[in-house]
Amino acid sequence: MDANIGNSRQSCGVIISVRPFLEMLTICGSRVTICGLGCGVYVNSVNNGRSSVTAADEIDPTSSLYAWLAYDLRVYRKRHGMTGIQVGKIIGYVRSHVSNLEAGRVQLDMRQAELLDEAWDTGGHFQRLVTFARRGHDPNWFLRHGRYEAAASVIRIYQGQIIPPPFQTEDYMRALLAESDAEDVEQAVRSRKARQDAILSRPSPPYVWALLDEDAVTSEIGGHAVMAAQLAHLLELGRHPHVSVRLLPKSAGAHLGLDGPFSLITVNNRQVAYVGARRGGRLIDDTAEVQELAVDYERIGFKALSEEASQARIAELSEVASEDRLAQELT
Repeated sequence: MDANIGNSRQSCGVIISVRPFLEMLTICGSRVTICGLGCGVYVNSVNNGRSSVTAADEIDPTSSLYAWLAYDLRVYRKRHGMTGIQVGKIIGYVRSHVSNLEAGRVQLDMRQAELLDEAWDTGGHFQRLVTFARRGHDPNWFLRHGRYEAAASVIRIYQGQIIPPPFQTEDYMRALLAESDAEDVEQAVRSRKARQDAILSRPSPPYVWALLDEDAVTSEIGGHAVMAAQLAHLLELGRHPHVSVRLLPKSAGAHLGLDGPFSLITVNNRQVAYVGARRGGRLIDDTAEVQELAVDYERIGFKALSEEASQARIAELSEVASEDRLAQELT
């Protein structure tokens, strides 16, 4: 990657600054595409219409099952002497979608796998790979998750026990991370803050709608001062037109969110989902499973307070936390 960027510097006579989540630069008529993939990072330099390195060239089929899928799609296409347009006709998509599949930017689904297996008489090769990829743990899921968030138009979050990461203050982050196995807490805070900024601080931020159990705002994480500041921050965010915070009161009883936190991310007119876990999460691209989670989110929402009632409850808790902080400072 550094070598390719260096070549671009020499040919253009400028210095390239690579920022987090940067998707594309146009410099002196040359296009440099920088993208974090589920199977690595690639640089594709295009000069005068000639491409030197493509994302598909950089795929490492041993890095994950989804990378293997992307790699084999290209191998089988070339073996059958087909173009991306011809493969697109098999699966019902345009050529650019096939390019994205081969680059690992999007993932093959079961219906597409069935169509390819039938057309190429593979004996079910692609269907088996999709099956095992869905069951397995993608080691690069976090990179893909951050990329989806940074490009999202809508993010819907259910969180039970803590304030969702996009809404956390830095002190609140530190209090959480201090109890985790993070080796460098400050570096982890910086990473979370960068992810947060990529969502909320960009010129056209996404709609972010959050459903929180009341436990998330009543738990005293980090002490009175940290929690008072966190609740005040949550109140301020809730006043923004693109942010919605709704609480599930303790009286709501059992609901589908008790199985664990999850989020739904709308990006490029499609939805992906993330299901959280204590020591890792998983991204879900399968349309049927994502739709099930979307229905779960709506059903959880039926039990939540309105935005106005939620703001009033958070304001009440914020006032109590501020009083407790003041009392603690005076003693």
